[in-house]
Amino acid sequence: MTRFAELTDPERDRITAAVASAEGRSAGEIVTILTRRSDGYSDIALAWAALIAFLALLMLAYAPHFWLSLVDRVTGEWANDWTPREVFAIAGIAAMVKFAGMLVLQLWPPLKFALVPGPIRSARVRARAVAAFKIGAERRTHGRTGILIYLSLDERRAEIVADEAIAGKVAPEVWGDAMAAMLAEIRKGRIADGMIAAVDRVGAVLADHLPRAEDDVNELPDRLIEV
Repeated sequence: MTRFAELTDPERDRITAAVASAEGRSAGEIVTILTRRSDGYSDIALAWAALIAFLALLMLAYAPHFWLSLVDRVTGEWANDWTPREVFAIAGIAAMVKFAGMLVLQLWPPLKFALVPGPIRSARVRARAVAAFKIGAERRTHGRTGILIYLSLDERRAEIVADEAIAGKVAPEVWGDAMAAMLAEIRKGRIADGMIAAVDRVGAVLADHLPRAEDDVNELPDRLIEV
């Protein structure tokens, strides 16, 4: 299991205690997950590299004399009489160099993430959160009362996913207050406080709609899961 340097053991204990406290007021089972990133975005990196390579070919097609004369000056040739085969070779080399160069540039994570469109980040985080929920919480409680609070640090995105019994009683927009409270703390660099704020607000909603029964048992772990 990954453990993030941003969190201390006392902060992890505070999150666990917040989950236990929230579950003590309702029949809901809260799972918290923290991850560095939800996707590697290799396909996006390849798409950018392909686009840059294609643009290089377009530039050569638009102004062939300029680029071929530039090659002549670099190689020391005097007005070389280019054959079609040589032109295609130059185009292929230029495209490959641009493609490889763009891939290398994206090995720097800040640039790679900056080039990922926001809607794609949101969709990938949502998909990862739903997948984690299906594995770790969905239908794993007797009354289908599991709920996941998922935070992905590099994407700066969070998701709340609820099981059937909760989703049937609480509209998705109700979780907006919990999300806002969490992100407000995280923007200040307080990850643990953000998770705790979300847990507290989710717990309040659950207590209103799914009050705790006397024979209720704890079915899912209270500790923060770091992946």
